[in-house]
Amino acid sequence: MTENISITIANPTDEKVLPIIEELSANLYLRFGSDGRNSFTDWENNNSKYVFAIAEIDNEIVGCGAIRPISETIGEVKRMYSKYPGKKIGQTILAFLENKAKTTGYSDLILETRVKNQEATHFYIKQDYKVIPNYGKYRDRPEAICFGKSLK
Repeated sequence: MTENISITIANPTDEKVLPIIEELSANLYLRFGSDGRNSFTDWENNNSKYVFAIAEIDNEIVGCGAIRPISETIGEVKRMYSKYPGKKIGQTILAFLENKAKTTGYSDLILETRVKNQEATHFYIKQDYKVIPNYGKYRDRPEAICFGKSLK
């Protein structure tokens, strides 16, 4: 497998991307007892504020990530997943999403992950995300940790 990662915008309901979403959901369920699907149900395909991206290496979908609007200027990162650790797939997806967020009009990105998900918390800190107070439906959930990053 070469390290040539290509990122493209896709429709999360497209049959070709469903396997990576299913793999992410199964992975989350095995590790944390929840698959994260409920937080991805309000997707709007014809709204430019919603961005779903896939990563491919040698025509294999190896990762995904998304942004959805929280407000006109704040986007929420969702469904981040890398099939193969250590290949900079997540970093490449997140950089793509951040650039797309800027051109879409977002000034800030926020996200939630589980406190137990040490890989994710370290990853976001390494990408210059800062811990922020839990927001929205995560506000009173001690198992959640939220991060934010200014895109300015």
